[in-house]
Amino acid sequence: MTKVAIGSDHGGYALKEKVKEQLSKLGFDYIDYGCHNGESVDYPDIAFLVAESVAINEDYVGIMIDGAGIGSGMTANKVPGVRCAVCWDITSVVNSRDHNNANMLSIGGQQLGDGLALSMVETWLSTPYSGGRHDRRVTKIMEIESRFLGRGK
Repeated sequence: MTKVAIGSDHGGYALKEKVKEQLSKLGFDYIDYGCHNGESVDYPDIAFLVAESVAINEDYVGIMIDGAGIGSGMTANKVPGVRCAVCWDITSVVNSRDHNNANMLSIGGQQLGDGLALSMVETWLSTPYSGGRHDRRVTKIMEIESRFLGRGK
């Protein structure tokens, strides 16, 4: 991963700005898809932009921060090729990368303290996918997704 697509709604805006500072310190380039102030926005619009960026750029990962992290994760996982993990602690962050090869992280800006959230982001970005026995499971996730492509609802 060389570039981070990042976004937030108004509930995650303040934390997103801190994460952007952290990304710069860690040497990551990033693209900020908004929001660009604390005014109310709809998280699905921004989560989609972050997820789309991840889906079409193999060397991108995504980070989305909304109030709870849940809605953005649901939105992102509708985009084919995205494996977005909604995480709440260091253990879930490590598992999402190590076992599930998550390419997008969704966290709650109103649920986590800044220190924990920044630690989670750094851990997520530095945890490699271990592959091996997990490959068949990640492949199954992607195969299930492919069964529904083009079907609509």
